Amino acid sequence: YQGYVLIDNQGTTTQLLPIVTEANIPLIAIFDHHSSQGELKAEFIDLRPQARATATLLTHYLQAGLLQLDSSISEHIKCATALMHGLRSDTSMLMQAQEEDFLAAGYLSRFYDTQLLKAILKTSRSRRVMDVIERSLKYRIVQDNFSMAGVGYLRYEDRDAIPQAADFLVTEENVHTAVVYGIVYDEDQELEVVIGSLRTNKLTLDPDEFIKEAFGQDSHGRFFGGGRMMAGGFEIPTGFLSSFNDKSEYAKLKWEVFDTQVKQKLLRLVNPQDTVI
Repeated sequence: YQGYVLIDNQGTTTQLLPIVTEANIPLIAIFDHHSSQGELKAEFIDLRPQARATATLLTHYLQAGLLQLDSSISEHIKCATALMHGLRSDTSMLMQAQEEDFLAAGYLSRFYDTQLLKAILKTSRSRRVMDVIERSLKYRIVQDNFSMAGVGYLRYEDRDAIPQAADFLVTEENVHTAVVYGIVYDEDQELEVVIGSLRTNKLTLDPDEFIKEAFGQDSHGRFFGGGRMMAGGFEIPTGFLSSFNDKSEYAKLKWEVFDTQVKQKLLRLVNPQDTVI
């Protein structure tokens, strides 16, 4: 590869950054709607915390003439539909949108495919996702309106079930914030990492600050996670304990260690007066 680009990300929630850095692949550009989260150097950086969606930034480039969208061209329609989906997703269906987000949505409305967007939004949950949601319900603990659940081991291709489970848990009565996490593994890539998602409807809780304070930084000064309004995520390598051929008893013990540690870090912020696990 001649270079890489970070979109809606600054490298704080991906374990790929050390790999591309070690390979001396240059960082070409960063596009993100979050505040600066580090000292990454790129040839071009566009950070706009005042926007609620990275799709808004990209739409502005189209409006400025980077590409003249044409409603008769299939690829342009799909591009506009994808941007509209991203914009709606990042702004909680426009409920958290700012003026520039609405203006971007207005521009895209002339080109996107409403039927295609409806089909995307109505995508059914797979059985594996439902299994993870079931596990999150079974193992969740709720304290001070804060729900947290460890869902054990997941295959890498099922990792998107974690944010979907968090989306589900935060809808429970008397819960304003939910965190769901698990150990995600990919034997082919020799990858094992704790991945978690946070969802909240509490306006005074900043997911970015909460996750950074809870889990801190690695030895290189990079935060293990971050967030935006209403949502956040984190990735923590299992490090020395990584293994892909564990006996069931050892795998169970390893999960208990990480489960306890994650809960302990969360509970220190949720209720500092309580004794940690």
